[in-house]
Amino acid sequence: MIELIIFTTIAGIAMPVGALIASIEHLRPDWLEREVRHTVIAFGGGVLLSAVALVLVPDAIDDLSPIPAAIWFIVGGCAFMLLDRALAASKSSAAQLVAMLADFIPEAIAMGASYATGSSTGMLLALLITLQNLPEGFNAYRELRASTKMPAKRIIVAFAAMALLGPASGLLGFHFLGDRHATIGALMLFAAGGILYLTFNDIAPQAKLENRYAPPMGAVTGFLLGLIGHMLVTT
Repeated sequence: MIELIIFTTIAGIAMPVGALIASIEHLRPDWLEREVRHTVIAFGGGVLLSAVALVLVPDAIDDLSPIPAAIWFIVGGCAFMLLDRALAASKSSAAQLVAMLADFIPEAIAMGASYATGSSTGMLLALLITLQNLPEGFNAYRELRASTKMPAKRIIVAFAAMALLGPASGLLGFHFLGDRHATIGALMLFAAGGILYLTFNDIAPQAKLENRYAPPMGAVTGFLLGLIGHMLVTT
């Protein structure tokens, strides 16, 4: 349990760290600023895809038959779509922030449940959550700064407070879902469907930058780190 608290806290702290990096407002020349921003976005997309492909889906389908697995996966995608439409209709300035928390919380719960069952994927999931929270914190900070008058320090402090949701969610999964394998699988597939929707609706379009090649490599690098972690844990 101590290890779970430590790793979920580290994963949560990645959000304010990403915001802190994003608070470096301007890089020179301007093309470098654009390329760094798009590369960070693409890196986050690569990490999210690796979480879906290497942890969430493979672990979930071990405990669910095909029909329930398909239902929970599509429900996750539809839920994120409805959330996305609601945020667009309300013209919210915190769409990226809400999306970040919407996949962080169920993943942290699933991570807690993994630790309770002694699964080797708990540490890998912690690594992937940390890696994805860095660029998501970066993007959410930039979105809030561009659309609100909220001071930079207040945003970073708020993100630091949200980091506490990591250990809280992890302990929830540890204590209440450790022996409910089908529920854990459903939660993982729900998160996976939502992440996939988020990646191709939001992250992938923002990552593209005309005549620049670092952003696509950011996505490749993000997935590669997840792959290496998966291989180290499972071999």
